[in-house]
Amino acid sequence: MTLSGNQKRKMKSASRLYAVQALYQMEQSGQTVEQVIVEFEDFRFGAEYDEGEMAEGDPALFRSLMQDAVNFQAPIDQMTDRALVAKWPIARIDPTLRALFRAAGAELTQSNTPPKVVITEFVDVARAFFPEGKEPQFVNAVLDHMAREAKPEAF
Repeated sequence: MTLSGNQKRKMKSASRLYAVQALYQMEQSGQTVEQVIVEFEDFRFGAEYDEGEMAEGDPALFRSLMQDAVNFQAPIDQMTDRALVAKWPIARIDPTLRALFRAAGAELTQSNTPPKVVITEFVDVARAFFPEGKEPQFVNAVLDHMAREAKPEAF
């Protein structure tokens, strides 16, 4: 079965959302990156729940986001800290946002995805978690700052 461009985009979007959930879960549970990757690939990707079906993820993107977010966590967190207001270090922000910035930071620094695509995608992820709040605008501002640091040539 050949996937359309639209299906591939949806799978990549789902993988970004799953990466944020999985990084959050790792922080809360103390599981290793491999344990969480296996759990998500086996039980979350394409799973069916009462609320509806979970989207199928792109395993390659999911794995690279997870591994890069863990392997490059210190420099990503430092870049996030520089993008946050001085009085809000990453340790003090909402754990879901911390996971989001780590996943987005991994994609910004370790992939060839255009920064504007990364920003748009992760702002959408923020909307999924915080549909009523100001978090999506906050995420947009922080990721814009991070992207300009990571890939200044793209701006």
